[in-house]
Amino acid sequence: MATAAIFSSLRRRRSPSLEAFLAPVDLNEVALLQTLAAVAADLVTCFSGNSTFFQRRNSRSLIRKIEVFLVLLDYLKDAYGGSVSSLPPNAVVCLKELYLVLYRSKILLDYCVQSSKLWLLLQNQSISGHFHDLDQEILTLLDVFPFGDVILSLDVREQIELLQRQARRSKLHIDKNDETLRFQFFSFLDEFENGKIPPESNLRFFFVEKLGISDAKSCRAEIEYLEEQIVSHEGDVEPPASVLNGFVAIVRYSRFLLFGIDDREEPEFVHSTSSHKKQRRGLISQEIADTFVTIPKDFCCPISLDLMHDPVIISTGQTYDRGSISRWMEEGHCNCPKTGQMLSNTRLVPNKALRNLINQWCLAHGIPHDDAPEGPDASPEPFAAALPTKAAVEANKATSAFLVKHLANGSQGEKTVAAREIRLLAKTGKENRGFIAEAGAIPHLRDLLSSQNPVAQENSVTAMLNLSIYDKNKSRIMDEQRCLGSIVEVLRFGLTTEARENAAATLFSLSAVHDYKKKIADEDGAVEALSRLLRDGTPRGKKDAVTALFNLSTHSENCGRMIEAGAVAALVAAMGNDGVAEEAAGALALILRQPAGAAAVVKEDAALAGLIGMMRCGTPRGKENAVAALLELCRCGGMAATEKVLKAPALAGLVHSLLFTGTKRARRKAASLARVFQRCENGNAAEVRLSGYSRAVYAGGANVAPTRDSSFVGDVSVRMAISVPVL
Repeated sequence: MATAAIFSSLRRRRSPSLEAFLAPVDLNEVALLQTLAAVAADLVTCFSGNSTFFQRRNSRSLIRKIEVFLVLLDYLKDAYGGSVSSLPPNAVVCLKELYLVLYRSKILLDYCVQSSKLWLLLQNQSISGHFHDLDQEILTLLDVFPFGDVILSLDVREQIELLQRQARRSKLHIDKNDETLRFQFFSFLDEFENGKIPPESNLRFFFVEKLGISDAKSCRAEIEYLEEQIVSHEGDVEPPASVLNGFVAIVRYSRFLLFGIDDREEPEFVHSTSSHKKQRRGLISQEIADTFVTIPKDFCCPISLDLMHDPVIISTGQTYDRGSISRWMEEGHCNCPKTGQMLSNTRLVPNKALRNLINQWCLAHGIPHDDAPEGPDASPEPFAAALPTKAAVEANKATSAFLVKHLANGSQGEKTVAAREIRLLAKTGKENRGFIAEAGAIPHLRDLLSSQNPVAQENSVTAMLNLSIYDKNKSRIMDEQRCLGSIVEVLRFGLTTEARENAAATLFSLSAVHDYKKKIADEDGAVEALSRLLRDGTPRGKKDAVTALFNLSTHSENCGRMIEAGAVAALVAAMGNDGVAEEAAGALALILRQPAGAAAVVKEDAALAGLIGMMRCGTPRGKENAVAALLELCRCGGMAATEKVLKAPALAGLVHSLLFTGTKRARRKAASLARVFQRCENGNAAEVRLSGYSRAVYAGGANVAPTRDSSFVGDVSVRMAISVPVL
């Protein structure tokens, strides 16, 4: 168990911990001397000529001590025939303790060899303390070992006594030169913190001359190592993650300042083998898979179905996003969209408790969430400690300007690499996304979308996706001439599957703004391409497409366009796919609000069977959306559609079941559906057919809504997804 803990620690490159230094095995006394000698010899062989960049004196001193122990072990092995049975019992205990000391020495030396230079520099004092702890354990071991009771030659005894005297004099050693470099590294952090950029000569002296980081590849390796520490230490890292993020930003800036954009990196991606293409596809797919996360229903506005940024309470007690409910009232509505109740006043009261909960949830999931507009009701940011340090902000700002400059004026290879680096930089924090857009990246990324280089196109559209996560960038993208059209062109004719899927995800991100939904749907070929991706795409592509189509369907004026583009047929077919069925049913329920949408759905032979199948076997959300769609089909599809739904086999039992086992919204929809049937022109036949569960509707009146829903826009439930930073 301890061995697993130690090697797990090594795999994650964590600093050695006390818990890892338990006895890894039950030592067999017969093989004890041979095992100790083998371990000591292996340490001397591996590390005598393998000098670490830092901790040189400490590591050399430890190896010299192990060399003396190796002499002792070789002599005991010869003197006692390889067996410890003749040794005093307390000597055997000390030898077992020596095994642990040797094992800990190996862990520490391996750690110093395998860690990055900058990480060793930052951990200089801590690692020096580990070496000193080992020195103290060696001293204790030498003091308690019964040398007087064992056979030793004079020269071996003299070496042991000399080692004992040296161990007593040993003190904690922290290399002054290493500490000077560490202070210099922190001084760079202070300069950026104060809004100053260190001179290039100082950065070059530190990274190139002192640390030997002489090219972009080694600099990138240092960045990756520091980023790994932020993730793997799970909050127990020193310096803290916020400071480490500042160092990462400084190293990234120094990489581009000192070594520029190396366009030699680009051909290996373009001219990759099929295996490399598969690997890249896996990485890109994972990026997009990580761009979606389920939002709790209570955090979504019942009108827009988007994550609320400024939740407010109206007179009926319902909560909506300020922008959505304000637009509703401006359109002349005097009732609550969710309950249908008349509003006693138009006052909007900030729901600060819910806003804080949304902020906490966004922080926990790494999702960027802009604060509500400033005003008397605005609350301060409750998580200032989680914000990036000013040093990280300033360094990333300088890096953004550098990358955009090469994106604008570099060679084709440099543009491809710059787009990739912008994509990666835009994965963390709205500040970075803001800097990149402010530096002018969007028009240059737009131009790169039409590149015939598949990697350049993938990087540019993914960078555009990451930038669009920041709400302020949505308007920048939509206002940029030909930008929306270029994204749609990638969706339609992208050179790779990943590029097309990323374009769909970008449209979904942009369509989070209500005013853009109509503009996106009207873009030539956009809805057709999304429908095609929903039919024929990969599982990830289908998810991208259906969420985008759902967003577009929340705008009532898009119904006709979606029917013309074949979205209805694609959504009906998607109900047979478990991965996207919920969203497809939700989108259909919204389209069915329009008579034209109801007519289009009625023409789809598989629609009714798909909705009933979802009521039977779907998830709770899926059942909720399916019964909502059937209700709207009856309301807006006319008598023929109602009779068609009424004659569907097994529907009575499904509605009856949903009345008692469904979600609150599903029960309300099922009750409304029963009442619609009872009021249809074939009322008598319907009453006979539905008597089994119509009685249940009224018997269970405490669980269902007593009145007809005035609107169901807030009752369509989907596993909503929003974009978050990719990896």
